[in-house]
Amino acid sequence: MQTTLSIIQIVLAVLLVTGVLLQSKTSGLSGAFGGDDSTGNFQTRRGLEKLIFHGTLIVSGLFAVVSFIIFTIS
Repeated sequence: MQTTLSIIQIVLAVLLVTGVLLQSKTSGLSGAFGGDDSTGNFQTRRGLEKLIFHGTLIVSGLFAVVSFIIFTIS
């Protein structure tokens, strides 16, 4: 049981990292450290961007639940 949950947790971790990286709007290293020129602009998420955002939220929730289950089992 714990092995299955660990595998699920690894898959969720990979999906979570992928989802977060796909949401990156900045290009270049300066954006990672706050050097982005468009820090004050706000855009509404639409289409695929909105789907990726909500998918990332769902995957992060599942990751937290599976982590908690593994913690309580062990």
